[in-house]
Amino acid sequence: MFGLIPKTMWSQWFTPDEQNRIPLTTRSLLVDTSDGLVLVEAGYGDKWNEKERAMYEFAPRTVVDALREHGATPDAIAHVVLTHLHFDHAAGLTRKVGAELVSTFPNARIHVQRQEWQDALANKSTMTKTYFRSHLDPVATQMELHDGECEPLEGFKLLPSIGHTWGHQSVLIQGQDKTVLFLGDACPTMHHAHPAASLGYDMLAYESMLTKASLLKRAAQEQWIIALDHDPTHAYASAVEVDGRMMLHPI
Repeated sequence: MFGLIPKTMWSQWFTPDEQNRIPLTTRSLLVDTSDGLVLVEAGYGDKWNEKERAMYEFAPRTVVDALREHGATPDAIAHVVLTHLHFDHAAGLTRKVGAELVSTFPNARIHVQRQEWQDALANKSTMTKTYFRSHLDPVATQMELHDGECEPLEGFKLLPSIGHTWGHQSVLIQGQDKTVLFLGDACPTMHHAHPAASLGYDMLAYESMLTKASLLKRAAQEQWIIALDHDPTHAYASAVEVDGRMMLHPI
C-alpha cells in the first residue's frame, strides 16, 4: 500500500496484523442530484468464495447494505461513477442470482474512462487478479465511456488522474455550498498525501506522485473537501501546503 516506504515507517501509520495486513475501508458516496441518485464507487460486492474472503478478511457488508441503511435500493440508482475498475471498486457492479451474474444496479448508467474500460477487458495490470470479466461483462450495455475531462452530469466533473492506472479518474462534485473531490486511489488514505507514498501496484509511480500533488494543491487553493476511499478512520479531509509539501488534515 505504500510502495517504496519501508515498514518501519508505514507501521507508524497503520498497525499490521500477523499476516502483514492493515485495516482499510472501501468507501462510496451517495449523491442526490437533479439527474437522480448517483453512486460513486461500487465496492467489492458479495461474490467471493471462502478462501478469497479469508485472504482479504472482507467484512460481510456491501454497498447494497449501506444503501439500504440510507433508505435507497439498488434499483433507485440512476448513475454509477467509478474511479477505476479494480475489484475493490467495481466488483459490486454485479451479483449472483442462482448461477447467473446480473447487474446490481440495473437502471444505472455507469461512467468510466474509455481507457480504463479497455484496459480492464484486456486485464492490463501488474496485478493478475484485479480486473475480472465477471464484474464487467454483465454491465457492458450500461457503460458510458468518456475520453478525458468532462461533465457527464450536472455538478459532476471527471478529472483524469493517471498513475494508479492509465485510465484512473477522480470525481469532482460541486454542490450548492461545497465542493467534494473523490480522489479514489490517487490518494486512498490520509497518509498517501506523502509524495513517496504511492501504491506498489501503481502502473506509473512517478506520474502518480505528480498527479496527486497537483490535485491536492488545487484542492487547497479551491478549498475543496477531499473524500478518502480507503482510509479506515477518516472519510473527509482538507488539503494544506506546509513547507512546500501537501498534507491532509482530517475533517
